[in-house]
Amino acid sequence: MKLLLVEDHQDIAEIIFDYFEIKGYVLDYAGDGHLGLELATKNHYDLIILDIMLPHMNGITLCQTLRTNGLDTPILMLTARDSEKDIIDGLEQGADDYLVKPFDLKVLEARIRALYRRKTGSIATRELHFGNLRLDLLNRIVIRNECHYKLNKTLFIIMKILMMRAPEIASREELINEIWSEDQPEDNVLRNHIYQLRSLIDKPFEHAYIKTIPKLGYQLIDEHTE
Repeated sequence: MKLLLVEDHQDIAEIIFDYFEIKGYVLDYAGDGHLGLELATKNHYDLIILDIMLPHMNGITLCQTLRTNGLDTPILMLTARDSEKDIIDGLEQGADDYLVKPFDLKVLEARIRALYRRKTGSIATRELHFGNLRLDLLNRIVIRNECHYKLNKTLFIIMKILMMRAPEIASREELINEIWSEDQPEDNVLRNHIYQLRSLIDKPFEHAYIKTIPKLGYQLIDEHTE
């Protein structure tokens, strides 16, 4: 699971990083609201841990901005405040849950797992849709018209990011970081995987969904918007 932590207290951030990295989570970090907005907008995360009291842009404003921009990533707010107004403000601006500092890391992890299950499991949708494409999130199957294609892990991640970003561009950097993390591949590796994906969902059909945006990345183009 990939998390974004937006927290201006370095000591708290380090404690959270140490706990979750040992358990196999991948984390990115922002120490202020502006950087948090930039990372959350450019990259895909399974969940965002968001402090309310932040420099430059507070957590409630950041949450509101992300929701206004259409981002539906689960957001768990952290706050040193425990007033009813702070809690209500956060939830009304789109946060999914909250924890009041100080908190137990095991409780934080339990909340994160619950939100993730709600987003990706039986409670939430099991499919992503774009045009005539459907992506079965549980079985790693992409469906176009009545054709079903089983995807390996890498192709599934690429397809998931493209569909979550559609019709916006998914950058090469985002795709590479999500698949390989810090173990950067050779330049042509991602291109080869895109070719494999095109061979499945585009070549047998008249309309090609996957479009290359030179020097930027890839995007899905619906046949009705060309």
